[in-house]
Amino acid sequence: MARGLGMNVQGGTIAVIDDDLRVLESLANLLASFGYKAESYKSAEQFLTSFVPSRLCCIITDVEMRQMSGLDLLQYLKKSGCTIPVIIITGKPSIRPEAFYLESGAAGFFRKPVDGDALLELIGSVCT
Repeated sequence: MARGLGMNVQGGTIAVIDDDLRVLESLANLLASFGYKAESYKSAEQFLTSFVPSRLCCIITDVEMRQMSGLDLLQYLKKSGCTIPVIIITGKPSIRPEAFYLESGAAGFFRKPVDGDALLELIGSVCT
């Protein structure tokens, strides 16, 4: 359990984007157990078709997806002037270091399996 987070969440909605349905389900369950509402999407394209910035406090996206990657999504959102924090996750070895994603504008970077405590701590700091 994440320390100090309890159920004192502001009730933010978090978009979770990953083409692995097991990851979507486990992250949605983790977020729900801490009072967040999670919206799950199988692709960046699916996410963008229903994207309403005012509803979201954070976006969690996988790097490696079939068409639009998580990095492509991050860059698209930044170019569009979107200020919603984006957390990048990956389960594959990356040729790019964590610093690359942070310098590209990501609020955080995690390797799968994601450290739930660290993820919730970061979400708590960006969803205020």
